[in-house]
Amino acid sequence: MPENIRNIIATIDYIESHLHKKLDLDTIASAIHYSKYHLHRMFRSTAGLTIHDYIQRRQLTEGAKLLVFSDKSILEIALTAGYESQQSFTDIFKIMYKKSPNQYRQEKNFYPLQLRYVLNESPASLERNDWKKKIVFATNNDITEWIKLVHLVIDGFPYLNEKQYLQELKEYIGNRQALILKDADTAIGIMTFNEITGSIDFFGIHPQYRKKQIAQAFCEKLLYELVHCAKITVTTFREGDKADIGYREIFKSLGFIEAELLIEFGYPTQRFILQKEKSEDKVHE
Repeated sequence: MPENIRNIIATIDYIESHLHKKLDLDTIASAIHYSKYHLHRMFRSTAGLTIHDYIQRRQLTEGAKLLVFSDKSILEIALTAGYESQQSFTDIFKIMYKKSPNQYRQEKNFYPLQLRYVLNESPASLERNDWKKKIVFATNNDITEWIKLVHLVIDGFPYLNEKQYLQELKEYIGNRQALILKDADTAIGIMTFNEITGSIDFFGIHPQYRKKQIAQAFCEKLLYELVHCAKITVTTFREGDKADIGYREIFKSLGFIEAELLIEFGYPTQRFILQKEKSEDKVHE
């Protein structure tokens, strides 16, 4: 196993074992006996977000779970989630979940901001020329690995109901509207789409592979080989949403442009559009 992967796994293991405590980079680096500066860079490069953001999102997720599935007071939950006061927990919870802990508890609709990262311990070095050829229609045999990747990219999909999603996924697979890219047996890219409207209904890239231009390969394949219109669309976070760890920037880098503001499942989002000629420009850059 590469050293960087081994260190990131050790970091995640430590964080997951101490989510009830106040955690910081110094404490974690000392615990795993590694330079905090190298660990910070390595974690961000491999996992796609900082250690601070990962801790915050994981602790808030565990706090949200307790709000829905326990009778603990909000103060108890705040302390269990590693916060020093109910107010500090409430303030960041409202920013990330778009409602107060009390409102969230009343609605009884749990969804995670962040689930535990499980990294690919032996990632292959994929050549860009191979990606389009390896993006294929998913089958029912891919569902287990597909859902593992859903768990890794859950940060981009507020209010995702896994049971409902699984039912819909089987329909997409049956209609040949689900694409998958795998590194050996590990799903590293997944997409569901509507071939008539050109809408991307779900799109996730494994955090370890996000800098390898796989997202561009998916969009090119969809726009030039699979859909019957001159554009594709996707919805993501609105500008300034603190819950966004970089999805807007990813779509902008692919040539998508901002469109109308929306509310989906009670969550504020924005539609983005990629025109065929815009995609062509990206291909030739």
